[in-house]
Amino acid sequence: MNLIEEIKTRLQVLSPSQLEIQDDSALHAGHKGNGGGRHYNLKIVCAEFNGKSQVARHRVIYQLMDDLIPHQIHALSIHAIAGNE
Repeated sequence: MNLIEEIKTRLQVLSPSQLEIQDDSALHAGHKGNGGGRHYNLKIVCAEFNGKSQVARHRVIYQLMDDLIPHQIHALSIHAIAGNE
């Protein structure tokens, strides 16, 4: 399983109605401080985020990715949208 598939699998516990992951690593080649991890852009829409602040939404995602950061995932840009927005 590649890393994008792993991320998608982990996020399935949130039952997203929309999930998009883009690997932007090529745009950050040679980025200072990167120990080899990848750069991703994530868009996720799910009812789990209803009533939660952006900070709380990001915390949920970071908890699911905790062991992948910073070695496999160097940067994760998150656009987390509540299912009712």
